Amino acid sequence: MKILLDAMGGDNAPDANIKGAVNAIHKIKAEVILIGKEEVIRSKVKEFYGKEIEEISERLKIRNATETIEMEDTPTVAIKHKKDSSMVVGFKMLKENEGDVFISAGNSGALLTGATLLVGRIKGIDRPALAGILPAYKSQLLLIDAGSNTNCKPINLLQFAQMSSIYLRNTYGIQNPAIGLLNIGTEETKGNELVRESYKLLKEKAEELNINFVGNVEGRDAFSGEIDAIVADGFTGNVFLKTTEGLGKFVKKSLTESFTKNLLAKIFAIPALPAIKRFSKTMDYKSYGGALFLGVKKPVVKAHGSSDALLFEYTLIQAEKFVENKAVDKMIEEFEK
Repeated sequence: MKILLDAMGGDNAPDANIKGAVNAIHKIKAEVILIGKEEVIRSKVKEFYGKEIEEISERLKIRNATETIEMEDTPTVAIKHKKDSSMVVGFKMLKENEGDVFISAGNSGALLTGATLLVGRIKGIDRPALAGILPAYKSQLLLIDAGSNTNCKPINLLQFAQMSSIYLRNTYGIQNPAIGLLNIGTEETKGNELVRESYKLLKEKAEELNINFVGNVEGRDAFSGEIDAIVADGFTGNVFLKTTEGLGKFVKKSLTESFTKNLLAKIFAIPALPAIKRFSKTMDYKSYGGALFLGVKKPVVKAHGSSDALLFEYTLIQAEKFVENKAVDKMIEEFEK
């Protein structure tokens, strides 16, 4: 198995990308190919580890790419004109079976455009969508769309629900995943026109498409452990995602400050440390890796733009599991039916 990693994408590139790959290579079986400016990558590896990349592991490789797609670049223009960028080279390698999964923390719009134009959509899917995993009570929650399609139609949300059902059944073994529609209330009449029309379509098509649609879900109930996936347009989904991550950071920071405020607080915190560590790990979005682009013909993973070395490490481990579980192959099989 070969994992393709965009070494130049993300706020902390290439440092975090390289360190994450080196950390992950000892925990996975796959080969990792770092795509980007070879001179820069080799120089950074030498700086960080005092040795050549080949000396670290024979499963760490470099594929040279002379250009980089920046966050401010217009997606379509960048994909068409920066043909030797780390992202475009990665997509071409994926399409030509030179890799099994492609990871990038770069420009989200360009990643979606490249995945759609260069890799191709699964037949029957109008728009691929980002499916991210979040923590929930004694379980986890799939959020789709987490930010790739800001303007959607009801048919898109129906397909998001269908894709999430197939994905959760085949990859996570949840036989009858509960799928909810993110809304401001549980009543059928609540929400804007998109959500109301999507509700009607989901209710009408749920049985035919084998979707366990449980209705509207408010944000406060999403993490109850009773919902396996929530469906939203990319704008709403991304706001929900960023708010959740921010709340997690706030809770962790507040707990840390409370228990280290003074000597007495530190003493009383000692018996609770194991529970605090477990809670912190549950709330840490980094441990859930990146988001898989559901709806394209090959596995494409979007890592957080602000990914550090730890998050790249988790994303690489997660990507290997995506390929092993044949998530995309099973999605294609289901839609062909």
